[in-house]
Amino acid sequence: MALVMYDLDGTLLDTAAEITDAVNLTLQEFDHDLVSEEQVRCWIGQGTGWLMETAWKATAGPTETSWGEVMARFIYHYEATAGTSSTFFPHVLDTLQKARDYGVKQALVTNKERRFTDRVLQKHGLTGAFDLIICGDSLKVKKPHPDVIHHCLKALDETAGSSLFVGDSETDISTAKAAGVMCWAVPYGYNHGRPINESMPDRVVPDIRDVPNYFRHM
Repeated sequence: MALVMYDLDGTLLDTAAEITDAVNLTLQEFDHDLVSEEQVRCWIGQGTGWLMETAWKATAGPTETSWGEVMARFIYHYEATAGTSSTFFPHVLDTLQKARDYGVKQALVTNKERRFTDRVLQKHGLTGAFDLIICGDSLKVKKPHPDVIHHCLKALDETAGSSLFVGDSETDISTAKAAGVMCWAVPYGYNHGRPINESMPDRVVPDIRDVPNYFRHM
């Protein structure tokens, strides 16, 4: 058997615009300066709480507001924007289908919280596309902790040697390497503004279309 694990934001879907909308709607409510989509692209990957806190610290405005209130408003806005303007990166749908046709198990491993992940997947018709979905709040740990991959391997009865992780960031690569799993990286995602090859993945691929063929040649 075989297993491929995918990151979500920056690997399968370009979600930066809708996340930026939610961040700016929140900042605007609290009289903070707004941020650019380019800034947000550099902050995606550690979960929405970290991202919103980073945006808050990077902008000028009142500081005496309750952080719980800020996050409550961000959650409200992101639940409204999630899935509204995100788009597939090239060859995602055909790759997911081809891998399934080959009998490859597929898992999603993201640091995005479950409520937002479910909404994005539902909006893009991906609710039933994966054998397992691990979100930032599914386990006691999240990427880059290797236990997120260990959990996938155990739950889907696979080994590190029969598995592949596909991501777009240093976080993804560090997670895969710590778990002893082969890692491919795409160059178009969110890697904190740095070229992905600097993070030393096992292979940089222009898109994910070659994933099913990896398992045919194992």
